[in-house]
Amino acid sequence: MESIRRDHPLRRLFAGLVEHAFCAEVGMCDPVLTEYVVDLLVSFTHVDRLHAVRNAQGKRLEHIVAMLAVLSDEQPMSPVDRDRTMYRHIGDYTLFWAGVYPEQLKRSSRNPSDVLLDYVSQGKRSYAIVSQLAGEDDAPPSSLFRHLSEDFEFCLYGLGLVRRGWEQTEDPTGRCGGELLY
Repeated sequence: MESIRRDHPLRRLFAGLVEHAFCAEVGMCDPVLTEYVVDLLVSFTHVDRLHAVRNAQGKRLEHIVAMLAVLSDEQPMSPVDRDRTMYRHIGDYTLFWAGVYPEQLKRSSRNPSDVLLDYVSQGKRSYAIVSQLAGEDDAPPSSLFRHLSEDFEFCLYGLGLVRRGWEQTEDPTGRCGGELLY
């Protein structure tokens, strides 16, 4: 799947909203963090990226419990690469849903297997694991994932502000900016 260009209006919208929410409102003026969050939001506008984890049969996994189960399956990549990729996705997935659409987590019909799962704890744990598996010279560096783990709740709050910002944004056609997932 093709990446959204750096100059795409959606990326610029998210960049402005994230920078304002995280820097002005939350007080987290870390360019590496804000760029990561912008990339996450842009990436997850594609449902195939939001649900990138698949089981051995190729079925996309939409529940954290199922994603965690895949970690025990054999994968073609090295165990460290597999774990880093999987835990990063789980951290991103939990951050996205708990930060942008927390009301969806309250609906047990959406995630029946995740009802007892604490998204915040799982997100923090997943990013902490990635920080141990990634190196400081990796892109993104291990320090970013440590920061995401330690300040997960602040990031959730910032993403809530971002959502409120895009819901208040009106595009030139008059549609509400809240219709960003496609």
